[in-house]
Amino acid sequence: MSQARTNPGPPIHSLMANRWSPRAFRNQPVEPETVRTCLEAARWAPSCFNEQPWYVIVGLRGEGDVHNRLADCLVTQNQRWAPSAPVLMLTVAKPTFDLDGRPNRHAQHDVGLATMNLILQAQALGLASHAMAGFKRKKAHEVFGIPEAHEPMAAIALGYPGDADTLPEDLAEKEAAPRERKPLADWVFGERWGRPARLVERP
Repeated sequence: MSQARTNPGPPIHSLMANRWSPRAFRNQPVEPETVRTCLEAARWAPSCFNEQPWYVIVGLRGEGDVHNRLADCLVTQNQRWAPSAPVLMLTVAKPTFDLDGRPNRHAQHDVGLATMNLILQAQALGLASHAMAGFKRKKAHEVFGIPEAHEPMAAIALGYPGDADTLPEDLAEKEAAPRERKPLADWVFGERWGRPARLVERP
């Protein structure tokens, strides 16, 4: 199952066209080697000065207590479904450059690039993922000993896509909702801010 795109534009690669963020995951472990492959994809993301300011905390259900501790850091709404994913992760950004300690204002952007690499690799391997902003930042710092200056960015649920019928009714309805995105003309500008670039102007 995947959500339908409501306003597709020019054709894009199927990895991106078919990617979505489900809440239902199959009760099937993800092999550690498969998880490592996804993390390896993240490792090769581009970053400012090749700083690679990303860190990932990862927990596999049934292997130690990291998965449970990550689940405990989620907000209540996400705790309703995310713990069913066999893999939970938390991405973290280092906000300063290693070389001289100056603020790295690109760090969060670069963590996003690494995260997308991970997500697309997972998609290529038949996995589904759902990144979440809904987690308790302070609790994550405390539970995992994350350095105070480092910024937890997103929790990620990862696993094989499951059946929406296993979810509470309100969440199952969201699984069937169409995927919607703003048209290019809303955010691709040319001569002035707010003026669509000619190549994306509406006919």
